[in-house]
Amino acid sequence: MKSVNVEISASSDSPSRRKMLQATAAAAMAIATPALAAERETAKADAPAEGPAATRGNIKQSLVHWCYSKYWNEEAIGPVAKGLGCASVELIDPKHWDTLKKAGLTCAIAGSHGFTEGMNNPKYQDKCLEILRSRIDECSSAGVPSVITFTGMRDGIPDDVGMDNCVKAYKRIVGWAEAKRVTICLEMLNSRVNATMKGHPGYQGDHTDYCIELIKRVGSERLKLLFDIYHVQIMDGDVINRIKQHKDYIGHVHTAGNPGRGELDDKQEINYPPIMRALLDVGYKGYVGQEFIPTRDPLTGLREAVSLCDV
Repeated sequence: MKSVNVEISASSDSPSRRKMLQATAAAAMAIATPALAAERETAKADAPAEGPAATRGNIKQSLVHWCYSKYWNEEAIGPVAKGLGCASVELIDPKHWDTLKKAGLTCAIAGSHGFTEGMNNPKYQDKCLEILRSRIDECSSAGVPSVITFTGMRDGIPDDVGMDNCVKAYKRIVGWAEAKRVTICLEMLNSRVNATMKGHPGYQGDHTDYCIELIKRVGSERLKLLFDIYHVQIMDGDVINRIKQHKDYIGHVHTAGNPGRGELDDKQEINYPPIMRALLDVGYKGYVGQEFIPTRDPLTGLREAVSLCDV
């Protein structure tokens, strides 16, 4: 609001002084009223709207449970997703899938083994494959379309050897995924950011092209890329062109603001609406999971993010 500065002597409370004060106040109000009205309109526009944030239905959106579990438990997160117009709550324990189904929701992608002990290391492969096989069975029974997987940490394993190990391991499981009609999605993670759950230093599958080459070598429609826009932006950039380039290999998508893995707001550098339109342009039919770590009111941030991606 523009300020009005008038110097007035405090020597007396004369009639002329009172008139000057009244005139000054009137002038200030005349200037202030349009500014105040504009501020109120801006605040109104920025306030969370009632009803669903996603209404177009072109992008199927999902909430990634671990990001919001401190605010809503497994029973509460479903109504939040439903109220925002989302179709899924993902990476949530299978024991809660029936609850989601009753609420008209699904789990877009299931969890499996972790990202530290993955397929690149032979000593972890049997364990990872056992977990994946069991989760694929659960997904198939419940109608959950995808399950997540990871390369694992380098731990001294050269990149070419790690890829060879991963290819051999995934070839042991993709036939089962094909038979059960469940897609295994390999997530590319950034290794640059050294902060808990914002980056993963030492992770082997830390570039898009590396993961795509691995997937191509396995050669199955049931092994695809989890294209995490936040991680891709940090490691490789050129997000829209990469979507176009790798459209046939993208099985799932995640979001977050960069830097910081926070909200999808104007404090971060990724322009989400054209990225969502690029996904539609290449015919992407999968889910987009909101996976940011809230730095303020989580529901407000989610409403903003879901609305932004509803292109």
